[in-house]
Amino acid sequence: MKRIATIQDISCIGKCSLTVALPIISATGIETAIVPTAVLSTHTQFSGFTFRDLTDDLEPIRDHWKKEGFKFDALYTGYLGSLRQIDIVKSYFKEFGNDGAFKIVDPAMADNGKLYYGFDEAFAREMGTLCAESDIALPNISEAALMLGIEYPGEEASEDTLKVILKQLVNIGIKFPVITGVTLADGTFGFIGYDSSKDEFIKYGIEKVPYKSHGTGDVYASAFTASLVNGKSVYDALVIAADYTTACIRNTYNDPERVNYAVNFELEIPYLLKLLGK
Repeated sequence: MKRIATIQDISCIGKCSLTVALPIISATGIETAIVPTAVLSTHTQFSGFTFRDLTDDLEPIRDHWKKEGFKFDALYTGYLGSLRQIDIVKSYFKEFGNDGAFKIVDPAMADNGKLYYGFDEAFAREMGTLCAESDIALPNISEAALMLGIEYPGEEASEDTLKVILKQLVNIGIKFPVITGVTLADGTFGFIGYDSSKDEFIKYGIEKVPYKSHGTGDVYASAFTASLVNGKSVYDALVIAADYTTACIRNTYNDPERVNYAVNFELEIPYLLKLLGK
């Protein structure tokens, strides 16, 4: 059985981070090892949430895994709570990212041009150095701009602007950046990326659903990682993740009993398995 290690927080209510990554990846037939970076009572959309920092546990977990000789087919990171955690994740990449393991970074730190609570520009720059050690990085437009230290171009940035940003991300060492959550020239919603090894841009869009929710980036990154480790090409895995995430958003939009803080990713897992041919 394939095995993925995912390093990110646990938000006890909110359908994001590990509470999304673990069920999605496991459902596709992959063993999912977790490294919790923090425990939150809810995700940060809610006020008054509790936060337990688990930074001091990360190195002992790494060292125990090393002692036991565990191997992984991919390392996938999401929300990291501090500069120190970024440095520790780099050591996970060094220790377990060999032998063909994919290293995937979702730099979950910003949206709508603003950093999440508790982060600053120094954190954003350091996240760029972690993305530079990845095989594939999955920033949204806000995160890409913040890592570069440039002005936020807005959610409706043109494809030409996004291509310039992608080239700039490569210039800071990111080998294969993919900007998610973008509106393409034909009005569809999806991703645009740049494979520096081939000097090739890639893109894909699907009809946009007029509903925005917390956690969709985590759903996307989890589905992408699962698809990649299930043997799909990078492009096909990105497309599957886009189709699945859109289905989750559409399901939620059409649900009169939906919650306002997350998407119905659980109900669309059969669709993800269909996309994967399972």
